[in-house]
Amino acid sequence: MQVLNFGSLNIDHVYRVPSIVAPGETLSSISYATFAGGKGANQSVALARAGADVFHAGCVGADGNWLVEKLRGYGVDPSFIRVVDGPTGHAIIQVDEVGQNAIVLHAGANHCVSRKHVADVLAHFKPGDTVLLQNEINDVPAIIAAAYDQKLNVCLNPAPFDKSVLHYPLDLLHTLVVNETEGAGLAGVSETDGILDTLAARLPKCEIILTMGRKGASYRSPDTRFTIPAVQVAAVDTTAAGDTFIGFYLARRATGDGAEAALKTACAAAAVSVTKQGAMDSIPRLADVS
Repeated sequence: MQVLNFGSLNIDHVYRVPSIVAPGETLSSISYATFAGGKGANQSVALARAGADVFHAGCVGADGNWLVEKLRGYGVDPSFIRVVDGPTGHAIIQVDEVGQNAIVLHAGANHCVSRKHVADVLAHFKPGDTVLLQNEINDVPAIIAAAYDQKLNVCLNPAPFDKSVLHYPLDLLHTLVVNETEGAGLAGVSETDGILDTLAARLPKCEIILTMGRKGASYRSPDTRFTIPAVQVAAVDTTAAGDTFIGFYLARRATGDGAEAALKTACAAAAVSVTKQGAMDSIPRLADVS
């Protein structure tokens, strides 16, 4: 089974800071570095490193050609990435001394996806293949509907979350992956069991995964429910933990693992990723995940 990730590609500007900057405050950074990123690109690398046959679709500006080549070097097929006028999407990321982050995004080329581009790309995939989406590109609802019409299994990670997600055709999803903030925004409740119960009632045919950081991850399908504990590590940078989790989970499902085994591997991979700095470059290989 093939996986198509229709997602963002960003240039990440990462600043190590003593603490996350407060309103009106000016801080000197401890260090600065540039990394390849974007939730979409990160998840594609995680998929590839976990053993999936993954294709990435999206848009970059001329300044982002190095991102395309970097994905290729990680084993992602970038054939469906198009170069458009304007800047590549980018992020300004603060990372504090305990590994927490704050991120400002500029969409750039990520919001230049056209309906024709979508149709041309989806035509290369067959029923049963998986389409992965996040919320950093334009026209996500239309892509969900088009992929569903072609009998592709659609997985949505609605990050970064905003109220527009409430109007997406979520009933067409095969899999929904949310963290506690995204889950609370969708469900209208903040308690873990309440999030899962509410989303399961609204989306009775969907596999729902709730990631909870140090508390692990919970899974709910029409007939199964379980929680996998997190692997406890000393975090250096949590930037790509969620992206690593999603990529490893979908890759292991695509290669035949059941939900519980895939979730265990995803939790372990996310734990490895937070012990390293950066986004894409922190994603482990399957062989490095115990």
